[in-house]
Amino acid sequence: MKDYLVCIDSDGCAIDSMEIKHRQCFGPCMIDEFGLEAWRDELLDRWNQINLYAMTRGINRFLGLEMMLTEVSQTHQPIDGLDEYRAWCRRSSAFSNAAVQDALSIHPIFQKVLAWSQAVNRRIAEIADEIRPFDGVSEALRTMHGCADIAIVSSANPQAVRDEWTRFGFMDCVDHVMAQDAGTKSACIGRLLSLGYPPDHVLMIGDAPGDARAARDNGVWYYPILAGKEADSWQHLREEAFLRLMENRFDEAYQKQLVEAFERNLSGQ
Repeated sequence: MKDYLVCIDSDGCAIDSMEIKHRQCFGPCMIDEFGLEAWRDELLDRWNQINLYAMTRGINRFLGLEMMLTEVSQTHQPIDGLDEYRAWCRRSSAFSNAAVQDALSIHPIFQKVLAWSQAVNRRIAEIADEIRPFDGVSEALRTMHGCADIAIVSSANPQAVRDEWTRFGFMDCVDHVMAQDAGTKSACIGRLLSLGYPPDHVLMIGDAPGDARAARDNGVWYYPILAGKEADSWQHLREEAFLRLMENRFDEAYQKQLVEAFERNLSGQ
């Protein structure tokens, strides 16, 4: 509908949900479903490192599980069916409960993966009242939607994304939702570009390397929300970065500056 498009990740970017979801839902449900209680604290710390505090931050849940189970198999106990699951992760073009459901006949491990993911979704629903947006998101959304179409591009559960954005009153600023069931973020941005947006009129906002990669794959701009500095990041977006986009001043030099700050932040520098 407009000449510009802004794509926005949800968990850990617009919504302050990554910490609580990983600490209270993803990791603990993995321990329960795969019988890893003997190494609970160690494995929960490692799960959080992979998913929150490293360059793998924001990885799709099923790929994060593959990484974790591979480590468990190497250092603690064998995981039956891991080779089949890893092969599926390499070849699948969609990572969702429905995609896992379609793979149930391959090996019983897929039933455990599906049960884990469903348990995660139930637990996320139970903690919904504890989840809030980051400061500055509402103001930035309303500023940007006046000049650009807005699309949520997220690897999270689609119903959870819609429920959260609706609860916070953000959906009136959203023109399209592409979540876990829509494919990879790179594929989602590619489909949005097919609607006719010039790539240099498109901005992907995210908090994880996968968001930056999806933007780079499609030749569009990337704006990082820095972990631990989210409110400042949203203010800077509204007051400077988005204006640069609108005035065609969001260039390669500015992009390089943003990406370097993003990488330093995730590496703890």
